[in-house]
Amino acid sequence: MKSWFFLQLRQLVACLLASGILASSTTSEERRRLMGKEKDAASASLIQEPLLSSSSSNSNNSIKREENSCPSSTASLFSILTFSWLNPLVALVFKESSLFFRDKLFGSSYRSRSSITSKISSFKLAKALLLSAHREVLWTALLSILYISALFVGPYLIDFFVQYLNGPQTFKTEGYILVSAFILSKIVQSLALRHFSFKLEQVGIRVQEALVAAIYNKLLTLSYQSRQVYSSGEIVNLMAVDAGRVSGFSLYLHVWWNVPIQVILALLILYRNVGVASVAAFIATILVILANHPLAKLQEILEGKLMKSRDGRMKATSEILKNMKILKLQSWEMKFFSKIVALRENEEGWLRKYLYTRTIGTLVFFVSPTVVSAVTFGACVLIGIPLESGKVLSAIATFGILREAIFDFPHSISKLTKAKVSLDRISSFMRLKDVQPDIIVKLPSTSKVAIEITHGNFSWDLSSSSTPTLKDVNFQVFHGMRVGVCGTVGSGKSSLLSCILGEMIKLSGDIKLCGTKAYVSQSPWIQSGKIEENILFGKEMDRERYGRVLEACSLRKDLEMLPFGDQTIIGERGINLSGGQKQRIQIARALYQDADIYLFDDPFSALDAHTGTQLHKECLLKFLDSKTVIYATNQVEFLPSADLILVLKEGMITQSGNYKEIFTSGTLMELVGAHKKALLDQGNLAPETDALSSDIARKFDDEGGLVEGDKKHVFQNSSSMDEEVLFDNQAQLVQEEEREKGRVGNKVYWKYITAAYKGAFVPVILIVQVLSQLLQIGSDYWIAWNSPVSKDVKPPVEASTLIFVYTALTFGSCMFVFVRAIAIGIAGYKTAMILFKRMHLCIFRAPMSFLDATPSGRILNRLQTFLFYYNSDLASKDQDEVDFNIPAVMGGFAMNTIRLFSVIFVMAQGAWQVCIIYVPVAVACISYQQYYIAAARELVRLTGVSNAPLKQHFTESISGLTTIKSFNQEKRFTETNMKLIDCSSRPQFYSMGANEWLGFRLDVLSSLTFPLTLVFLISMPQGLQAFVIWLFGLVESDIISVERILQYTCIPSEAPLVVDANRPASNWPSQGEVTICNLQIRYAPHLPLILRGVTCSFPGGTKTGIVGRTGSGKSTLVQTLFRIVEAAAGKIEIDGINISMIGLHDLRSRLSIIPQEPTMFEGTVRNNLDPLEEYTDEQIWEALDKCQLGDEMRKKEEKLDYPVTENGENWSMGQKQLVCLGRVLLKKSKILVLDEATSSVDTATDNLMQKTLRQHFSRSTVITIAHRTTSVLNSDAILVLDNGYVVEYDSPNKLLGNKSSSFAKLVAEQVQASSA
Repeated sequence: MKSWFFLQLRQLVACLLASGILASSTTSEERRRLMGKEKDAASASLIQEPLLSSSSSNSNNSIKREENSCPSSTASLFSILTFSWLNPLVALVFKESSLFFRDKLFGSSYRSRSSITSKISSFKLAKALLLSAHREVLWTALLSILYISALFVGPYLIDFFVQYLNGPQTFKTEGYILVSAFILSKIVQSLALRHFSFKLEQVGIRVQEALVAAIYNKLLTLSYQSRQVYSSGEIVNLMAVDAGRVSGFSLYLHVWWNVPIQVILALLILYRNVGVASVAAFIATILVILANHPLAKLQEILEGKLMKSRDGRMKATSEILKNMKILKLQSWEMKFFSKIVALRENEEGWLRKYLYTRTIGTLVFFVSPTVVSAVTFGACVLIGIPLESGKVLSAIATFGILREAIFDFPHSISKLTKAKVSLDRISSFMRLKDVQPDIIVKLPSTSKVAIEITHGNFSWDLSSSSTPTLKDVNFQVFHGMRVGVCGTVGSGKSSLLSCILGEMIKLSGDIKLCGTKAYVSQSPWIQSGKIEENILFGKEMDRERYGRVLEACSLRKDLEMLPFGDQTIIGERGINLSGGQKQRIQIARALYQDADIYLFDDPFSALDAHTGTQLHKECLLKFLDSKTVIYATNQVEFLPSADLILVLKEGMITQSGNYKEIFTSGTLMELVGAHKKALLDQGNLAPETDALSSDIARKFDDEGGLVEGDKKHVFQNSSSMDEEVLFDNQAQLVQEEEREKGRVGNKVYWKYITAAYKGAFVPVILIVQVLSQLLQIGSDYWIAWNSPVSKDVKPPVEASTLIFVYTALTFGSCMFVFVRAIAIGIAGYKTAMILFKRMHLCIFRAPMSFLDATPSGRILNRLQTFLFYYNSDLASKDQDEVDFNIPAVMGGFAMNTIRLFSVIFVMAQGAWQVCIIYVPVAVACISYQQYYIAAARELVRLTGVSNAPLKQHFTESISGLTTIKSFNQEKRFTETNMKLIDCSSRPQFYSMGANEWLGFRLDVLSSLTFPLTLVFLISMPQGLQAFVIWLFGLVESDIISVERILQYTCIPSEAPLVVDANRPASNWPSQGEVTICNLQIRYAPHLPLILRGVTCSFPGGTKTGIVGRTGSGKSTLVQTLFRIVEAAAGKIEIDGINISMIGLHDLRSRLSIIPQEPTMFEGTVRNNLDPLEEYTDEQIWEALDKCQLGDEMRKKEEKLDYPVTENGENWSMGQKQLVCLGRVLLKKSKILVLDEATSSVDTATDNLMQKTLRQHFSRSTVITIAHRTTSVLNSDAILVLDNGYVVEYDSPNKLLGNKSSSFAKLVAEQVQASSA
């Protein structure tokens, strides 16, 4: 019986060796390579034990028990060992086929705060992180020792088992003991590996959480100057990429000591089997390890280049997504798409090199055991050591384990280097200067002085300290005073408020404040969320005060028109609100805070005359009557009510006093004079104003501050440029992110594998793998059949021939593996490129309705690439999965499937009885996989969805940092950040647990089912069939990224950019005549009309002003002209051509617009004025001179290459508006649209801009939307809209001559405000 079984053993060993799975081929290394990506860069664990608590007794770092703790924290020992605490979750998803956060995904077991502080070095940071998880580190070290010990049991006992089958028993129960030892070692190995991996993943996640929390906390304390060192994209990358790379090193935390232990144990086994030839094995191992080092170093260099190129691309993509409306209006989207493609092509170059390097690494991984075995067996031949089958099989199994060590060690060094680089980057960020702690002196509450600045000199940049931004500032404000700040564009108004907030560098002098602050920025900062949440801003609801605030800010009518009232969810950056509504909401936020000091930065610029007057009266004069208020403004009509006026010029306070004291001279006189001149330009205006003003004031007093007009009017708008609000009667604008449910469709797999070369590489990959497997089977059959059982048996062939043929066959198999790796790399690379371009093109061509309703964080989540990888070990977003993981995982699945079928085939030939047991086990494994995959699939989908809010919160916090700090809301935002970390971590934590849940069960099936077929226990430590089934689950989890990308390739597109059959002439429009006929607009088929049959015409070369109440349809009309919104009925013709019949590029490129919110892109002055690179420097200088920026730019050393920071933050709002004017002056279109183009400049600059436009666009058609009636008084005609209808259309003189006309009433309101 023994001899029969031994014959079967030799056949099976040959087969299993051929499969390349002997002893360690599916041990931790291969598993780590294929599933290491499970640890997501933006995720954090559900279990949040103390992040970095320096002392358990510290109250700030105390551990707080959550109401809903993780099931693992209360599970029994058996449940923890077997991961049974996940049973309810897996069963729930299997039953319902979907998963939501409310479904058993409980919060963190514990909650704590990071104690990482500023001024920390990389070493101290690493030490703090390590000490924070020292218990887990020690526990995983013990598990690692158990795993390594169990790993070597199989190879060690192979020779004993062969001798037992071939010779007499040493004692009666020897066979049973061997069987028990094999079974026990595999169970211990499985348990140790599963819990070792799970614990280390948790350690990494805790590190990630601590770093993310520390980065965010540091962000909230940074000075303005420090924030300029890092762009918002770079700060987000620190959180998502660098923190992830540091945490990614956790899987390799013990490699530095357990690899030497593995080598020592392997050498001991080899010494027992081949004697002194093990010295040759040791030398060969060292040489192979050293040979790996240059490859790892090259991968590290390529990774650095790849990371840098990706950072640049993602930074540009983020900026483009924020400003996509401007790009579409200017017809620049395809130019910027080309920019992204060019950045991606640069990235592709490094990606291609990296993939080829990784392919070489695959070859080294498979060749290394061959090299070591050839050297070892060669040494045996030379020394004369006999090669017995048992010892040879034991040695080959040992070489397989050494392969892991050979591959692990150099890459662990590479991982350490990467983590060190990221630690350096994070610690460098942590060492940035905070806001000067002594910049503001707090006055006692009994002080009569609210604000005092003496001998103040302030600058935005230390390098320009010799020329301060604000010079010799001296003023004193008492409690209850109203202070107006005015001046020309760039005079320092906003800077003065910033220095009071402590945002500027104090070069000298003192700032003294008494009380709390509230701040309203010039550019509205609105958070994504409900309107109520934006107004409360962390305060408890006080219904009485809340109602008073809504009344004061004229928001009640707005809220009544919204389907969800103040529960309406605001889109990103308040995208579904008009500029005036956003401004009023942030004013309401300030008023609700009940602060002592209020700072307003040009708060009324985005409001029409009546609304501005109403808010000035209700908010500043009444609601804040007893408060200290400082307001900077370009609207001089609001200055007379100030107790103190500060007039700035070139950073100095040139005038100070009340209105009567300083009105008669200086800059204030010039500003007021320019404003009155504009009002009196129409000769017939003055006689009409007094009576009209009285009537209008009385009328609006009766209406109680009605802003919107018709109560029944339900309005829509899809952008921040509009004055109407976008909503759906049935749903909020911003919905939960779409995700598929249930099984991934076959179409997704088919589209993926056929995207590149129509799938031609798939059969090539399979054929090459089959050939590789055949050679591997041949080599192992050769070594198994031709090595003698003992030294007493004559070998069938010479030892040298045995080793030569074995080495040749094995090396040939490795070369086919190399070819397969190259084919997978090429196919995967090409597929990634195709999907990338398809997705980006669809996003760039998507209608604004989609982009407005989709937060940029969601889109970036699919585009973003976060790297901290080890070969195929990535933590990434969807594009990363396609770039790296999916090709590797699908290739691994195909390879192991072929190996599995080869095992089954050879077993059927040599020991068919094993199949009787194997088939039911395979069925059981597949059943487990099907049971598990539902949970794995949904958790992966949920992870993809849950990461976006954390990035969104980071991005919003960066853009609104000044507001957050001025309201002292840092603590609340830190709490929110921690909650979002929890939310993003929950599905990832459970996903890791579910992975180990399945793996353990498959291991047990493999280990316990075949005690009668010991070869399975020797050769398949993880169980090949279990590994293949586990890989199949991983493929289905990863393919979800392709599913998510394909979702974005199906976004409905705008109309074609070019319609070849209807291309206008090159000089079109030559006249600029605009004819609108029965135009009807709605934003969705089920929504009411916004424009209701508008019919009018603008003759070529005329100047037309469009006015009307908020929600009347003004901006909708402009959007329709640019086809941002398509007409539901009617048409618009320009010079006789129906604009709906031509391409969008042909239309938009022939029109010009100056938008309400001026936009500048990071770069230089040159590429902001001329992004399409169509004009010469002389033409650009000419445009700068015309828009009054030429002299300013000539003072700069860089001239046209003067840098523009992110979002143009180093330029004032007025200057950015002038740059937008420069763009249209360069373009010289026949039709120009001005949408609140002068809202951010003072009246004098407004008059100058109007003069420039009249001079250079005298023959062009100019359409102006303005809240300032002075901007349209010189128009040839005025179009008045109300509730989507044209109510008036005539010359300004005729409309002003009719006291009852709507336009006359609007003008009277502004005159009344100016004379107040």
